[in-house]
Amino acid sequence: MRIAVTYDNEQIFQHFGHTEQFKIYDIQNDKIISKTVISTNGQGHGALSNFLSQNNVEVLICGGIGGGAINALAEFGIKLFGGVSGDCDSAVEAFLKNELTYNPNVRCSHHDHEHGDGAHTCGEHGCGKGSCHHN
Repeated sequence: MRIAVTYDNEQIFQHFGHTEQFKIYDIQNDKIISKTVISTNGQGHGALSNFLSQNNVEVLICGGIGGGAINALAEFGIKLFGGVSGDCDSAVEAFLKNELTYNPNVRCSHHDHEHGDGAHTCGEHGCGKGSCHHN
């Protein structure tokens, strides 16, 4: 199995569509056998799901994520565990123990232009580090 985590300085980057790196984990027998940080080469929202598919990723752990990206991941058969924060390695270890706390309804709502009525905004609409957090 191959797991990808949105990555920034050992922490889970909080906006899938703006992540510049993924930390990729190769798993065998519920154990991490390798870890590699790979660059997205500047690919944004739409291309990232394809990028993960091309890298044989089966599971994505991330912070915030928009509806379009959720749908694209589903089309590629990539399982999503969103709304996660903290250390990348710890999150993968928790996932392997079936103890990962995540939000199955995570959605970065600014992509749907729902800024009113209590929907969150991600910083100044541009989603900076750590500002698209869902718990």
